[in-house]
Amino acid sequence: MSDLFSTVDQLHSLAIHLLRRVRREDEQSGLGPARLSALSVVVFGGPLSLGELAKEEQVRAPTMTRLVDALEEQGYVKRVQNRNDKRGVQISATGKGIKTLQAARRRRIVQLEKVLSKLNQREMKTLQESMDALDRALHEK
Repeated sequence: MSDLFSTVDQLHSLAIHLLRRVRREDEQSGLGPARLSALSVVVFGGPLSLGELAKEEQVRAPTMTRLVDALEEQGYVKRVQNRNDKRGVQISATGKGIKTLQAARRRRIVQLEKVLSKLNQREMKTLQESMDALDRALHEK
């Protein structure tokens, strides 16, 4: 097994464990994982059309329609007419949706902070440098 494969395998495993740990906090939001994920995309990337949101979440339009219907019914998102295309509708977050997502994000960050507080200063510096390098690699065209 190559060093690269071993590193990638370890990163994959750690990413899954980190996500599982912080996802436990999401239950407090009162939204299931699919709704919370869709709301996150709308808050940080919206407003979006239903098709754009479905593509971003990697689901079919009917599935996204059901998710958006539920989020709208609960007051987390609203449909607004597209300014550029009067036939189209865009999904945008409401104040309630933004506050809910911000609170969920804070809870996740607190959990990550607990994990990272176990690292010493040198390890934190190494982690930051590694994250910077990974961020560059992810955004490189």
